[in-house]
Amino acid sequence: PGSSPGPYRALTPVGRLISGQATPVLGPGLYGDPLAVWPEYFVLGGKPAALKIIIPAFLIGVFGAMWITTGTAVLEEILGGAGVIAENDVAAFIGLFTGFCVFLYAVRWVRIDLFGSASLPFFNGVSMMLGVLFTAAFITAAPEGLSPILEPAVAAVGATLAGLLGCFLGWFNVTILFRVPASGLKASP
Repeated sequence: PGSSPGPYRALTPVGRLISGQATPVLGPGLYGDPLAVWPEYFVLGGKPAALKIIIPAFLIGVFGAMWITTGTAVLEEILGGAGVIAENDVAAFIGLFTGFCVFLYAVRWVRIDLFGSASLPFFNGVSMMLGVLFTAAFITAAPEGLSPILEPAVAAVGATLAGLLGCFLGWFNVTILFRVPASGLKASP
């Protein structure tokens, strides 16, 4: 830290953010999230056009999972903590199962190929939202005494910001590595 030469010194805060050394700001679980979206940029071609697939599909996944977990939290309030094995598990069984069945059926009308070329960012959005929520990675950014019904919304903001950072990192990585197009090169035999 602090001994990096030249222009790479500016990248030190980015490295700290990704590696989780800035934990008091956002929470420990958000730092792996940008690294999950970064490779999607490469998988989908490594060109800015990939962002037109990644961002909408990712956001549909994040906000779909947010609404499902919000509905589950409302159901927990209605059922008053009913459980078979643990407190509130009845609401989780009903809310998550029903919510994801309806959600996955409903996305068939979305104009993005969520079960084809956009499936990776779509399901990554769902998993990142659930990961941020269920690991409580958002909790340090949430106001004290936040209602459990609003917790998924705060987690969705964290997952969205982390995903957008991952998109930026993928674009930035390609931009700094391939600034000048290779011309006049012949393919090796």
